[in-house]
Amino acid sequence: MVNPINTNLKGKVAVVTGAGGIICSMLAKSLAAAGAKVALLDLNEQAAKNYAEEILVSGGIAKGYKANVLDKQSLVECHSRILADFGKCDILINGAGGNNPRATTDKEYFEQGDIEADTKSFFDLEQSGVEFVFNLNFLGTLLPTQEFARDMVDREDCNILNISSMNAYTPLTKIPAYSGAKAAVSNFTQWLAVHFSKTGIRVNAIAPGFFSTAQNKKLLWNDDGSPTARTGKILAATPMGRFGEMEELVGAVLFLLDKKCSSFITGAVIPIDGGFSAYSGV
Repeated sequence: MVNPINTNLKGKVAVVTGAGGIICSMLAKSLAAAGAKVALLDLNEQAAKNYAEEILVSGGIAKGYKANVLDKQSLVECHSRILADFGKCDILINGAGGNNPRATTDKEYFEQGDIEADTKSFFDLEQSGVEFVFNLNFLGTLLPTQEFARDMVDREDCNILNISSMNAYTPLTKIPAYSGAKAAVSNFTQWLAVHFSKTGIRVNAIAPGFFSTAQNKKLLWNDDGSPTARTGKILAATPMGRFGEMEELVGAVLFLLDKKCSSFITGAVIPIDGGFSAYSGV
């Protein structure tokens, strides 16, 4: 993993939630490459441990932990283990999140007859699915922050980085719960930045545009590998005309965590989207 801006995180302890996934495992690797000791947290303990092992093989310092970001006691217990292994948390990346089919409509637009038809309309969204998506993204950011920010208060150069989304700026069709939850994450990022502004904690977020991952595969690609109509719309609305590469998130993340680069930046939500948020469609 390349450190594109030579950020030095040596001596820092970084906690990354959702680190068993593609994006946050890559961010964990970038923090380790910059010198941080990295705790990779995920409900899928084996995935977290596998990525931690990759970091160890490459010469970094890391360990994988099982943690449920929606379970306070799980976070308390995980925190205790991290304190024993690495010490106090300096950097928290709240990466756990995602959508769920139970909170997704089949069609972009409601039409007469959809209620009776064999299609999942807005009226068929399951309360449990909506609650799960909102809780995973919003509470899954709030609860880890409550736990690990305790280590940061009144210490120098500590950072919380949240993962928002393009959905937070303009809601995407089909996924109302995910869009609303990510808007809440952006708002919460700004609230936390103000709340912690008198301490040594800076709070920022990145808002990725469109990246093709296992999580959104079914929305973007047909079973035969051809692009869906949704992919065509996304690329048409992205001025750079392509999906992002995971590594293109790293520079902004390291910039926001680097005191030399961003010591006066807090409460920012940075789009990394190929121009999607700037394009009016005309």
